[in-house]
Amino acid sequence: MLIKNLFKLFSLLFIIIISITLSACTQNNANSLESIKARGKIVLGTSGDYPPYEFHKEIDGQDSIVGFDIEIAKEIAKDLGVELEIKDMAFGGLLAALDSGNVDFVLAGMTPTPDRAKNVNFSNIYYTAIQAVIVRSGEENSISTIEQLNGKKVGVQKGSIQEELAKSITGVEIKALGKLPDLILELKNNKVAALIVELPVANAYAENNTDLAISSIDFPESDGGSAVAIKKGNNDLTETINQTLNRLIEQKLIDKFVSDATNLVE
Repeated sequence: MLIKNLFKLFSLLFIIIISITLSACTQNNANSLESIKARGKIVLGTSGDYPPYEFHKEIDGQDSIVGFDIEIAKEIAKDLGVELEIKDMAFGGLLAALDSGNVDFVLAGMTPTPDRAKNVNFSNIYYTAIQAVIVRSGEENSISTIEQLNGKKVGVQKGSIQEELAKSITGVEIKALGKLPDLILELKNNKVAALIVELPVANAYAENNTDLAISSIDFPESDGGSAVAIKKGNNDLTETINQTLNRLIEQKLIDKFVSDATNLVE
């Protein structure tokens, strides 16, 4: 009787272990290149508040997410022969969504830092921008050097490379928020003295807001470029995405996408 009960117990444990293993394999394969092609859809994770990379705009009466990252994602989907689905979320939650399998890849002006690269695959760099500082109009001269940020409150997007950059500046008080439009309001309402963003983003906001300006502060070699994030170990999809990026770079289409997206910013 004891032997029979032990056999049942071991059998049950074996079934549980196999089930867990199969479940893990299914989850790991759900975002594979073969699975994406089989379902005919690839899911993009992005944070639609970072013009001209990705942002919301009304197109034909409907709210849409546009930007040069979105155009790149469309090209990736086209080369794969599948449809593109976009999931918009806070920047800080993108890599968690990738790890859990809720999205297949991430395009969000993301810098491939060593810490991030421990947990995800990164594509080749597809775009490199320099960092810039947005201030209120008329304050360009009083905030024109890194040293003049000392003692001031500076806004950055939470979880971004700009947050890490701000931490390296002596005497800066950091205010990190998830959405860039919220940071713009903080600046306009005198809640922060400046915002650190990438230059295309700064240009887009300064050109469309007369009460904002770009400081002459320079961050030499502070940007590591932007790359596509893919689930760790998903090498086939990473290589396929690199092929698309190489094509776009060779055809100078990314430069066109950046220009077109910047013109859409209001």
